[in-house]
Amino acid sequence: MNSQGNFDYQKEIEQIKDRFDFDFVAIALVQSAERRFELRWVFVTGNQSNRYRKIVLQTGKGVAGRVFKTGKPMLVEDAETILGKNDLFNYPIIVTERLKSFGAIPLYKYNRVKGVLLVGYRTENTLTLEGFTEFQQVIGSEFGPFYNKEMIEN
Repeated sequence: MNSQGNFDYQKEIEQIKDRFDFDFVAIALVQSAERRFELRWVFVTGNQSNRYRKIVLQTGKGVAGRVFKTGKPMLVEDAETILGKNDLFNYPIIVTERLKSFGAIPLYKYNRVKGVLLVGYRTENTLTLEGFTEFQQVIGSEFGPFYNKEMIEN
């Protein structure tokens, strides 16, 4: 956190990436659109390209949309097996970044989901239930601002 009290989300996701040796870490934030919500990937590290910037999701669509809508974490140990090879186009960040094993958690503000934290690997079965559970525990204790600080307003 800097002296002005602003939380540096980019620095934090880079620390998460290094700590767990993730290939990719990103935060999608809710953007208000006329009468509906859109999610955009705002903070990213470990990306292979800048194509993530063009991804805009509605509630319930893609990884971020699904986690935003349900308010529950999502774990996919093997994307092609669990999501289906022919259905991956519904998850643009997974295709764009070639993620094979990933998890996502909701980020709250005022008891409402305002963002989604996605972590992943480019090899299958790398993020297991045990690893994802440990990750969530660390986020809750060491990276508490993801849960306790107000999300950045856009």
